[in-house]
Amino acid sequence: MGSLSISEQDIINALCVYISQKKQIKPEEVEVELMYDDSYGFSAEVFVDGRKQVLITANLIEAIRLWLDEYLNRDPYAGIKLVLDDEEGIIAVING
Repeated sequence: MGSLSISEQDIINALCVYISQKKQIKPEEVEVELMYDDSYGFSAEVFVDGRKQVLITANLIEAIRLWLDEYLNRDPYAGIKLVLDDEEGIIAVING
């Protein structure tokens, strides 16, 4: 199977589902802002009920694995690489 690209919006959706499952709330109750920093790499700020939580790269990968498994019916343990794209923003490239 070739590589698959997951858009920034789908990564945000994956994080909303991931957090909603952890906190037992609806995905619509979660706000996400993806970030990239040269020193720290990829991360996200997640807001639920006015409270902020910072997720690290490992959390983003875990959320994408959940998305791959539950929504795309793909191998959740395929290689996942986060990429900062000039035009598309933060995307995930899946090699499966």
